[in-house]
Amino acid sequence: MQIDVPGGHIHAVIEGEGPLVLLIHGFPEGAWAWRHQLPALAAGGYRAVAIDVRGYGDSLKPDAVEAYRMLAHVADNVAVLEALEADTAVVVGHDWGSPIAAASAQVRPDRFTAVALLGVPYQPRADTPPAFPPDFYVAHFQTDAAQREIEADIESWLRRFYAALTDGTPGWFGNPMHLPDAALPAWVDDFEAIVAAFERGGFAGPLNRYRNFVRDWEDLAAFDELRVPSIFITGERDSTRLWMPAEGHVIPDCGHWVQQERPQAVNALLEDFLRSLGQPV
Repeated sequence: MQIDVPGGHIHAVIEGEGPLVLLIHGFPEGAWAWRHQLPALAAGGYRAVAIDVRGYGDSLKPDAVEAYRMLAHVADNVAVLEALEADTAVVVGHDWGSPIAAASAQVRPDRFTAVALLGVPYQPRADTPPAFPPDFYVAHFQTDAAQREIEADIESWLRRFYAALTDGTPGWFGNPMHLPDAALPAWVDDFEAIVAAFERGGFAGPLNRYRNFVRDWEDLAAFDELRVPSIFITGERDSTRLWMPAEGHVIPDCGHWVQQERPQAVNALLEDFLRSLGQPV
């Protein structure tokens, strides 16, 4: 389904009927990252909706860097609810989808009444604008050089990136990044289609999320901290835990891509969380 938003449309995959659960993927993924959660949530009595975030897949891909600021993502999520005639939703995010989900609940708690965060925990707004050392991957991802590096061989880069974050490869998060040659992880499905989608759309949009940290810091200054019910789920081998430690549910023998590596465990936790909200399952 294509949902109109200012400047284009958001592509959404929908399964089931009932209270809406909005699923927001991270970097570098797509709505396909929720293929194990869509049928499980639908079977539990929900309308599960996974979107291609702007910049990805079949969704709009604006040229301007500022078109990927956090408030634009929040507006997209609200537009999805409006198009589906849903007053409220529980929003679930993984990786970059996690702060998008959290910001949606901060800015519009009337529409996003609970949030599940996977891989990346909620981080309160700091007193000063975010800054990253040049030897850290975030600083690298903000550069044109990173985009050229990735787009030079998307198949190889994706395969090595997915593998490194599955195994918690030491040093992958440095600059230069340590992404050794590795086999495609078992959790990846239809890799050729994933590669083809990124070859068509490029990496400018996905990387523009990293280029908006300061804008996001400025834009979200007026909004309260996260106050809706929430849950955090992470993998035991997720290297994000090294610099973003948080209390939450830790899935053993699992890397960063939790909902794809251990879908049954994640689905059970999501179902318990939804049940705690007084919703179906």
